[in-house]
Amino acid sequence: MNAAVALLQAKFPDDVVEVTEFRGDTTVTVKPERIKDICLLLRDDPQTSFRYLSMIAGMDYSPQSPRFGVVYNLYSHKYKNRITLKALLKDDRTPTVDSVTEVWSTANWHEREAFDLVGIRFKGHPDLRRILMPTDWVGHPLRKDYPLKGK
Repeated sequence: MNAAVALLQAKFPDDVVEVTEFRGDTTVTVKPERIKDICLLLRDDPQTSFRYLSMIAGMDYSPQSPRFGVVYNLYSHKYKNRITLKALLKDDRTPTVDSVTEVWSTANWHEREAFDLVGIRFKGHPDLRRILMPTDWVGHPLRKDYPLKGK
């Protein structure tokens, strides 16, 4: 078993929802309420040492429920391995999850992009504003209900 998965299942047994393996890649679906604590553990524990956040993506799984999710790709230079975390958010017009900018400063830009394009809000983000679209843009263009030709 992957050391990160074993660690998460030991420390957060009620927050690990699902573990999947596909072609050597591990994805752990976790409850969003503990995402910051989970990320801190994976970064700081000497068994895992996931010090590099390579990507955060906001996801729209419509018409599935829950509709929105956030995916985090982490990499450990020390162990040369990676893991993907997935947090599925409550069905809501304004999906929200805690910011992980205190864990990895690069999350600042990734979270702003997910906010701008999918409309996911990150609680505790130091400067959550649009990053790609004009400030007066209405809507989030990567949501599945966004008109293909724009508004």
